[in-house]
Amino acid sequence: MKNIHYLFSLLLILSACNQPKKASKELSEVSVNEFAIIIHGGAGTILKKNMTPEKEAVYKAKLEEAIRVGYEILEEGGSSGDAVVKTIQVMEESPLFNAGKGAVFTHEGTNELDASFMDGKTLNAGAVAGVKDIKSPIEAARRVMTNSDHVMLSGAGASQFAKEQGLEIVDPSYFYTEKRFNSLQKIKDKEKTELDHDDKKAAFYDVDIKNSKFGTVGCVALDKDGNISAGTSTGGMTNKRWGRIGDSPIIGSGTYANNNTCGVSSTGWGEYFIRAQVAHDISAQMEYLHKSLKEATKDVIQNKLTKLGGTGGVIALDKKGNMSFEFNTTGMYRASMNDKGDLIVKIYAD
Repeated sequence: MKNIHYLFSLLLILSACNQPKKASKELSEVSVNEFAIIIHGGAGTILKKNMTPEKEAVYKAKLEEAIRVGYEILEEGGSSGDAVVKTIQVMEESPLFNAGKGAVFTHEGTNELDASFMDGKTLNAGAVAGVKDIKSPIEAARRVMTNSDHVMLSGAGASQFAKEQGLEIVDPSYFYTEKRFNSLQKIKDKEKTELDHDDKKAAFYDVDIKNSKFGTVGCVALDKDGNISAGTSTGGMTNKRWGRIGDSPIIGSGTYANNNTCGVSSTGWGEYFIRAQVAHDISAQMEYLHKSLKEATKDVIQNKLTKLGGTGGVIALDKKGNMSFEFNTTGMYRASMNDKGDLIVKIYAD
C-alpha cells in the first residue's frame, strides 16, 4: 500500500511540474504603463562641448512642448494616432529640426519632405515622399492611410492628393531657413574647392553624413485602448540629389507599429536603415524570438546596424508601455512621458 501511495504522490508532483506556469505568464503581461508617449528629434554627432546652455535649453523646451501636446491627448482618452500626428506637427513647425519648417536643402536648393504613419491595430500605413508644398507631411501620410487605397504617394501626386483632402498647401519658401541654406552652401563650397569631380560622392557622405547630426523627428504612442501608433517626418539629407528618398517614409525601415509587439520610429543614415529593415526587425525579434523591447532594440542598433556601418537610432514603445531609446551616435534629441506624467528629456549619450 505504501508503494501505491508513493507512486500516486510522485505522479501528482510530475503532473504539477508539467503544467504551464500561468502565474508567471500573467505577471509578464502586466502593463508597465496604461498609456505612454516617446519622441525623437534626430540622432547624430551631438556633443555637449558644441552646445551652448541657451541652445540646449531651447531644444529641451521644444521637445517638452511637443511631447506634452501628445500626452494631453492620451491622458484625456484620445487615440494614439492623434497624439502622434499632433506631437510631430509641433516639431514640423519648428526650425530646430530637419522636418517641415526646418527641412534641409537638396543639391538644387529645394526642400523635399518625407513622412510615414502606421496604425498598430490594423497594420495599415501611409506615407508621402519628395513633397515640396505640403505644410504637414505627417498629416498627409496619415490621410494616405485613412483616405486612399495606397500606402505611399510621392511628389506632385502626393501634393495633388493633399489638396483634394483639404490639407494646408504652402509656398515652398515656407520651408526656407537661413541655417539650413547655409549648411548646403558650405557642403557645395567644399565640393568645389577641396575635391575633384571623382571625389564628389565622398564629399557628399563625409561632410553631411559622418560629421553632421540628423534632425528627423518621430513619435510613438500607446493609448488607453491598447493601440500603438508610430510616425516619422523628415527633410532628408542635406545636398541630396536625384530625388533621393531615405528610410523615413518606408514602412518597416523608418516607421513600424504592431499592437502585438511595439511601435518604432527611426532616425539616422537612411540607406542603412532601409537595408536592415530596422523598425520591422525590432518587432520581428520580439514576436518570433520572444525578446524584450530593450533586447531587440539593442541588438538591431548596436549589433546589426553598426556592423553594416550605419549610424543613428530608434525610439520604441511596446504593448505593455515599456519604452526604449537606442542609438549608436553621440547624441539623440529625445523625450518620454509615462501614464504618471513623469517627463524625461535628454540630448546626449549619458
